[in-house]
Amino acid sequence: MIRKLFNKIFKSKLAKTGHETPARAKPENAKTQHATRPILGTKKSAKRKGSNADSAISIPLKKHKIDRRLLSNAAIKTIEGLQKAGFEAYIVGGAVRDLLLQRVPKDFDVATDATPEEVNRVFRRSRIIGRRFRLVHVLFGDETIEVSTFRGHHEAKGDAHTNESGRIIRDNVFGSLEEDATRRDFTANALYYDPTSEIVLDFHQGFVDIQAGILRMIGKPETRYAEDPVRMLRVVRLSAKLGLKIDPATMAPIAKMADLLQDVPPSRLFDEMLKLFLSGHAIESVSALRQQHLHHGLLPMLDVVLEQPMGERFVMLALKNTDERILSGKSANPSFLFATLLWHEVLAAWEVYKKDGNPPIPALHMAMSEVLASQAEKLAIHNRYTATMKEIWGMQPRFEQRSGKRPFGLLIHPRYRAGYDFLLLRCESGELPAELGTWWTTFAEADSETRQAMLEADTAPKKRRKRNRKKPSSSAPSES
Repeated sequence: MIRKLFNKIFKSKLAKTGHETPARAKPENAKTQHATRPILGTKKSAKRKGSNADSAISIPLKKHKIDRRLLSNAAIKTIEGLQKAGFEAYIVGGAVRDLLLQRVPKDFDVATDATPEEVNRVFRRSRIIGRRFRLVHVLFGDETIEVSTFRGHHEAKGDAHTNESGRIIRDNVFGSLEEDATRRDFTANALYYDPTSEIVLDFHQGFVDIQAGILRMIGKPETRYAEDPVRMLRVVRLSAKLGLKIDPATMAPIAKMADLLQDVPPSRLFDEMLKLFLSGHAIESVSALRQQHLHHGLLPMLDVVLEQPMGERFVMLALKNTDERILSGKSANPSFLFATLLWHEVLAAWEVYKKDGNPPIPALHMAMSEVLASQAEKLAIHNRYTATMKEIWGMQPRFEQRSGKRPFGLLIHPRYRAGYDFLLLRCESGELPAELGTWWTTFAEADSETRQAMLEADTAPKKRRKRNRKKPSSSAPSES
């Protein structure tokens, strides 16, 4: 009884003076587990700035009318996961723009105030990627959601670097939501949609521009093109794809700043040109490229080809077929597309090599190598595409051989279908007689007897087989 009284008196005094007895230590394994996987929802980034969402125009569902059913389940789960962890998260960029234009988005990107490491800890099936921009790919089955941290201005202190012309080389500066909106390229792409509250945040009148059908650059266009010259190609592509009119101030500097594209890595140019030609609006895009003088140098002498009646007809037929496939939901082969765009360059070089006395087939291979080497300086077409392009080109002389066993061998070629479609384009453009394409169509669908009857007489001189002369056996006596 007395002991309990003493403990009560002295414990209360210790508590008042702040000398509480230490709590029982946790096991080491529990401490390690906590260190490797922090409690979700606890923000620990001291550099994170406020979102400044109050400076944006808040557009409610009644006004923007975005159908939430068009959203990807993976995108919604990503947003919910980040928000439950205590972070801000929005669907951004082209997805919001397409939803406002009543289009089904091709993919969904998410922006958040969580750093890449924090996003990676929220989602177990995720990975950090990128050098210039560090992003996180969050995986949900076959779908991948790209998550980026709000970016600050590249002139701020941090991991950022620009070259002498002003082009951004590296940009890993984190910032606020408002800063992230400012550094985006076009007002139509600077919209942030929260599927939880169904509110769209607009910092740069992007919603008004979309309603007016205008594509406008954020900030001073000259500065933004210098930061990233690829934006000049992107504005052309988006204008053609979305049917938006380019704002005059956005368009004005393009013609005089086109030379900045020479400083862009060939791999980036190739990726952007691939998007442009596979947008489903390639014909409009090429016309816009010519108007802005952006086609010079991207594909060697493409401007010269487009000024030749037969060359322009061939290229436009190829782009029309590609657009029809894309818009009908079918896939398009980049190898086939670039093979058509460069074919007339190959033809011109082929004629030169044949005039120099080279046999036709070796001359064709020399022409192919020359054209691909000349374009590689400006537009780095991936090797997996150039190999198929060479096969398509190399098959063309074989289609003109309709005797003997040659046609049967061509039918079983792995790239026969691509080569055949290429042949039909040549016939349709007037480069070859239409009869040749008709013959191959009939030959491919005919039975064996009909095929034999369709073969032309083999007038080619037969090669004589060289007989191997037996060497006389050595009759010299062996030394003993």
